[in-house]
Amino acid sequence: MFNTVQWLIKFGVKALAFLCLLLIPERHPERPLVEQIEQQGELVVATRWGPATYFSELRQDSGFEFELARSFANHLGVQLRIATFSSFSELLAAVRQGQVHFAAAGLTITDRRQQLFDFSIPYQEIKHQLVYKIGRPKPREIQDLVGKRTVVIAGSSHSEHLLRMRDLFPELQWEEEQSASELILLNMVNDGLADYAVVDSKMFLNYRDVYPELRSAMNITGSLPVAWAFNKQQDRSLLAAADRFLFEAANSGQLEELSQRFFGHQRFDYVGSRTFLEHIDSRLNHYEDAFRAQAKLLGVDWRLLAAIGYQESFWDAEAVSPTGVRGLMMLTRGTASEMGVSNRLDPLESIAGGAHYFKKLHDRLPAEIQEPDRTFFALAAYNLGYKHLMTARKKALQAGADPNDWFVTRDFVALLSHQKKRPNSYYRYKRAGEETVDYVRNIRRYYEALVWASERERKRYTPVPQNLVAMRSQLVH
Repeated sequence: MFNTVQWLIKFGVKALAFLCLLLIPERHPERPLVEQIEQQGELVVATRWGPATYFSELRQDSGFEFELARSFANHLGVQLRIATFSSFSELLAAVRQGQVHFAAAGLTITDRRQQLFDFSIPYQEIKHQLVYKIGRPKPREIQDLVGKRTVVIAGSSHSEHLLRMRDLFPELQWEEEQSASELILLNMVNDGLADYAVVDSKMFLNYRDVYPELRSAMNITGSLPVAWAFNKQQDRSLLAAADRFLFEAANSGQLEELSQRFFGHQRFDYVGSRTFLEHIDSRLNHYEDAFRAQAKLLGVDWRLLAAIGYQESFWDAEAVSPTGVRGLMMLTRGTASEMGVSNRLDPLESIAGGAHYFKKLHDRLPAEIQEPDRTFFALAAYNLGYKHLMTARKKALQAGADPNDWFVTRDFVALLSHQKKRPNSYYRYKRAGEETVDYVRNIRRYYEALVWASERERKRYTPVPQNLVAMRSQLVH
């Protein structure tokens, strides 16, 4: 995890200025911008659609940048409004023109950008990676890009760093794709429309399950700080408030928790990813309508139900385990009877029974558990059993931890593996507790892979909002 405090020490001038901001309030003849935002009750933040920034998870807004910006809005006591953009150029123009209060979009701090924008203290680090497809020549050095088609996102920091490299390699060429995303660039390399693409390391990590044939050939930069970008023409009160918030978030562990939540479950497995994609084509297409029908009936995301089915049986309707659970959703005899399933090997019955059982567990959880944690707890109960899950929550509460936060409580779920209620139950508990944590992690991976696989096929991206002109008049310039 990137250490904000270390960055402040490394860059002493910024650190000194930041500490002064903590102690000495700015003085302006007009009311500071941050106070005007607090009075208006709304913070407008620009971002881009993607797995490391902002996306829809479990039918609600999610993403690392979104959650961090929402936490800042809550800190200010205002509502968050997100404005999404399809290109970096449009996003940064919105900041410069005062259409948004700042941008939270995985932006790296570069020399050119620092001339145009004020930046908060950094809260992450990324690297720029050169991606290629296995089976084709792997580039070993920058000279290998000469004569090849390399694509980058227009207006990104990737092109800025490549431009610097041209001083050493004058023949270096690349193409800047307008209104593109990392998903489009990876599609181009995967489909043979480009030889290489330059993308951020965290973005590539999130997409690897969807593109198992793609590899990182090299890092073309060292670690780069990621920060929020602010309009240089506005007073610095909002920037100062953001710096204070990010500094406290780093010290309190909030940044580390968010990083673990959105990136900690990514475990790339080439064979597993290839098998998963093959099963989407060869198996899921037979059952997708059934998953969709049950999801619509129960009000859940069909891809979540499909992810449960894949974790349970690899979408194998005739799967049978040594412990006697069977069928596509691997129902026990008791659960099948409870859900009215007469034939566990009938895939339609199994999907209906598993979906209703998951929803029953989801609805049974205490009301204070909110999404997305509520879904993670329900998944754990599906695998471990409701009573055992409640035991873990009780232990979390006794330890002074938040029993409603899955990313806290999962440690206590894993500790169930060390409980020894009966001599012959030790190994069963050892298997259950630790595997339940892996079970939830795997389903999150499969679910997100299904989300991005469908995005990849549809090439659907969030457009620039049509109401930006109206929004601009509502903001403080």
